[in-house]
Amino acid sequence: MTDTLRLASHGPVIPVIVLQRVQDAVPLAEALLAGGVKVLEVTMRTPVALQCIEAIAKALPEAEVGAGTIRSAADAQAALDAGSRFAVSPGYTAEVGAACRRIGLPLLPGVATASEVMAAQADGLSFLKFFPAMQAGGIPMLKALGGPFPDVVFCPTGGISLETAPQFLALPNVKVCGGSWLTPTDAVAAGDWARITRLAREAQALRA
Repeated sequence: MTDTLRLASHGPVIPVIVLQRVQDAVPLAEALLAGGVKVLEVTMRTPVALQCIEAIAKALPEAEVGAGTIRSAADAQAALDAGSRFAVSPGYTAEVGAACRRIGLPLLPGVATASEVMAAQADGLSFLKFFPAMQAGGIPMLKALGGPFPDVVFCPTGGISLETAPQFLALPNVKVCGGSWLTPTDAVAAGDWARITRLAREAQALRA
């Protein structure tokens, strides 16, 4: 279950990807890989998300594709069946944790409070997504959580940009950031893959 921590070793930013068309999935993934970004979180926010994950998993085995917005045991199973190598949830429930453990799908669960951190830790999880990062208190909140939870590390996600990411990454309890800025809606819609590769390179350079 803590296997998600290996995702942080591939670079400082995990892109949060929302796809509306299956035909965009592989070109988008190729553009991110060309920029050095290997870990791809495809959110389950659209009807085609599972098809997109399956397309990327089949076409680009070198990519670490995972499913975001996992909210139930059924979501976890569907994500695994589509080829996901990891799951990300917006919050944490014991049901989702147990489901991911049962099927062997590494989980990066979302937390926003000390109580949620304790619930996740009780189930053996110590690498957590801090979400929504900016709205839940941002850097001051992460510093505050570092006191009682020195053994927990975070992936802050939500409202972070290329400009603010370095401030989060400078915190000792932050291993990686999640960011939707790598895959702007207009760039994906226009098939501007060169722009996405450039954004990926900028993100990869943040901790160089």
